[in-house]
Amino acid sequence: MNRRILTLLAAVLPVVAFGVLLTAVTVPFVSLGPGPTFDTLGTIDGKQVVDIKTTTHPTTGHLNMTTVSQRDGLTLGEALVLWLSGREQLMPRDLVYPPGKSRQEVDESNDADFRESEQSAEYAALGYLRYPSAVTLADVQDPGPSAGALQRGDAVDAVNGEPVYTVKQFTARMADTKPGDTVVLNYRRKNAAPGTARITLGENKDRANGFLGVSVLDAPWAPFSIDFNLANVGGPSAGLMFSLAVVDKLTTGTLAGPNFVAGTGVIRANGEVEPIGGIAHKMLAAREAGATVFLVPADNCYEARNDDKGLQLVKVDSLAQAVGALRTITDGGQPPSC
Repeated sequence: MNRRILTLLAAVLPVVAFGVLLTAVTVPFVSLGPGPTFDTLGTIDGKQVVDIKTTTHPTTGHLNMTTVSQRDGLTLGEALVLWLSGREQLMPRDLVYPPGKSRQEVDESNDADFRESEQSAEYAALGYLRYPSAVTLADVQDPGPSAGALQRGDAVDAVNGEPVYTVKQFTARMADTKPGDTVVLNYRRKNAAPGTARITLGENKDRANGFLGVSVLDAPWAPFSIDFNLANVGGPSAGLMFSLAVVDKLTTGTLAGPNFVAGTGVIRANGEVEPIGGIAHKMLAAREAGATVFLVPADNCYEARNDDKGLQLVKVDSLAQAVGALRTITDGGQPPSC
């Protein structure tokens, strides 16, 4: 082999080796960046994102929820390209997928958080709209004694003919039962006539009284159902925008007016808004989607105002404040800002 070939190989082999390194070696990082936004007043796959099974009022503008995109299993080359783009943030994988938990377990936890955010969004909106509280079924175990007789969202009005108005009263009535007893529950069901269920109670090793197989809470109750039709979105941070869409559709006037509003925030059933992660990525996603106004949880304001992305940042700590701020903007006023 002559010297020229040896020189060529010496030059090419490191390049080939580096190329293999870039494409074959994965790195222990996850990339976070701006994700898709969804207009909670709009449709997706032919369905209303927030579908309320009763008469609703017309809406205008946008109320977009924002997300963070996430990429795992990055090669060294992919990680370098994403980092150099300036749009993505590389996080140690252990911070996103803690050791001892599989990716599936983390994804399932995020899905559960999202479902809880839907429920909290409904309760927060109905509470804001002054719907009365009821003993509400948050879950019905299947299999379980109540499966097929009761449904999630039912409101229980009486146990064996005795009215119950709070969970405390409901629990007291059930404390007097034992496994094998039959109880008669009067209930209201959304978009259906009231009903009566006769249920034979089961056993539960954690209690001596009869087991109904439901979880209950004191929550605002409306006679119609509210469905949230978004899939493949995890985490709890869509709650605020879901609640605003419910309020907008069930009240006269419009919250957004002609404006393109986006935002984020965990919402509790009592209407309190809590902080979220990835605020900078969500703001960038909002601006690129066309938003001019962005709703920021109060505890995220410090981070948000350091990089406002050219958006009008509105500080919110409750659903009521968010509704008031949007109406102020529509009326040409100045809302609370970060």
